[in-house]
Amino acid sequence: MNHPIEALPGAPYFAETHELSNFSNELCDYNMYSEDAALSEAVRREGGGWAERELTEFGKMTGSADYLELGKLANQHLPELETHDRFGKRIDLVKFHPAYHQLMKTAIEHGLHASPWSEPRPGAHVARAAKTYMHTQVEAGHGCPITMTFASVPALRQQSDLAAVWEPKITARVYDPRNVPVEQKQGVTIGMAMTEKQGGSDVRTNSTRAYPLGRTGPGQAYELVGHKYFVSAPMCDAFLVLAQTSVGLSCFLLPRWRPDGTKNAMQILRLKQKMGNASNASCETELRGALAWMVGDEGRGVRNIIEMVSMTRFDCMIGSSAGMRMAASQALHHCANRSAFGHVLNQQPLMQNVLADLALESEAALMLSMRIARAMDHRSQEQEDLLVRLVTAVGKYWICKRTPNHAYEAMECIGGSGVMEDSMMPRLYREAPVNTIWEGSGNVQCLDVLRALSKTPHVADAFFTELNLAKGANAALDRLSAALLKDLKDLHDFEYRARDVVDRMALALQASLLLRHAPAFVSDAFCFSRLEQLGQHNYGSLPRGVDCDAIIARAMGPQAARKENGLTRNLS
Repeated sequence: MNHPIEALPGAPYFAETHELSNFSNELCDYNMYSEDAALSEAVRREGGGWAERELTEFGKMTGSADYLELGKLANQHLPELETHDRFGKRIDLVKFHPAYHQLMKTAIEHGLHASPWSEPRPGAHVARAAKTYMHTQVEAGHGCPITMTFASVPALRQQSDLAAVWEPKITARVYDPRNVPVEQKQGVTIGMAMTEKQGGSDVRTNSTRAYPLGRTGPGQAYELVGHKYFVSAPMCDAFLVLAQTSVGLSCFLLPRWRPDGTKNAMQILRLKQKMGNASNASCETELRGALAWMVGDEGRGVRNIIEMVSMTRFDCMIGSSAGMRMAASQALHHCANRSAFGHVLNQQPLMQNVLADLALESEAALMLSMRIARAMDHRSQEQEDLLVRLVTAVGKYWICKRTPNHAYEAMECIGGSGVMEDSMMPRLYREAPVNTIWEGSGNVQCLDVLRALSKTPHVADAFFTELNLAKGANAALDRLSAALLKDLKDLHDFEYRARDVVDRMALALQASLLLRHAPAFVSDAFCFSRLEQLGQHNYGSLPRGVDCDAIIARAMGPQAARKENGLTRNLS
């Protein structure tokens, strides 16, 4: 017999199917600086302690819910290209969401684009790297034009007359996104246009031609004709470009507008549809007689641009380290708030193994990056200059290559919710491979290590001088150092075995730094898992005896001690 609902007087039918319980929440309203022990220790150790108050304020801002929302919005609302205005006039305008502009404004007003050049002092690169590390955790795409603007200054300084005109506006803490001539602006940004279809990383095959308008040589005006298959950040005010002259491949500065106020003949064909780095525009262009000025010696374009590339590669190290930190933070936060099978996730041994392993990888990446930041602050010293020349390639290769799997493993810690597009994890995962491919892929970095060892053998001495500061602290590191010394003395068939050697160079440097500067429970775990067990292992394969609780507590900072109803709270 069917019974109508009315037959059950007083029954509480409110259409509620379950009670909300055992769910995580957003990681927000925390201080990215003061609550990151590895970062704050590195800043003080490497010479940036004078910036602590500013970094603390910056960390509070970047960790706030409202500011983290900007990163989400900048990637939801992608750049849009308008090649012409409604009257048919060519404008080549890329439009961005206000959230993107706010990220750019913050970065420039806080000196992420130029502070070591405009305000040089010991620790300037360290302080900038710390800000970049925090800001990239909010959003990575806007960092592309910031990095290129930062890296353009050493390249332009090779042409003093151009630097005198452009550097004051490059280093100004003024963000002006208008598509107008530089004469109407107080602050400008600089991009790069090097890659062509036929060559990719092999820029010496570039076919774009440069035709002199009068005299030839450094500082002189040319018109460029050709194509560029990847132009990073086409909204920038000027670009460093490689093109062929009768002497060879040369470097040029190409503005978006000519001095007479007319638009330069750099025409955007389309924006790239990228897997990651979505908030940042990249494009294909045609140069149809675009005005540009030669930077540095004619025919030495690659040499002239190499200092810029070194700076952008360093920022790839920082950016990938930041991606690791945010991925680990998301996993740690989730696993402190979520229970399964009767226990909070971060109290379960196997999950502790995974979380601790992710934290180790993140701290080791930061440690190596910040050491190179200090070396950049002291390049007048031969040891530090040699470290920059060699270890930037080593670190860019290793840290960037470790990031994609790190992002995936953090996503797996979160589970199904981590795959959802309303989570930060898909964005971190799509962003993770970008730095390992851009600014020279893994093979290019390894070949640069070989080139440095061949052309400047003293870089190996600098490497071992740094490595041996931890000599005797760990037997496995001592054995690895001895093996590397043998390997680097014999460059026969080095190209074939370069990845293996560079892998071990990176691990050895990270281990040396951790042994000297990190708590023993961190350095011992790193050496046990990375040096004693050399080879391919998934995260969560830490050996017995590792203090996972201590590693997790260090990585979480005050989160680990803040409990409410048995679960961690959002940080304030």
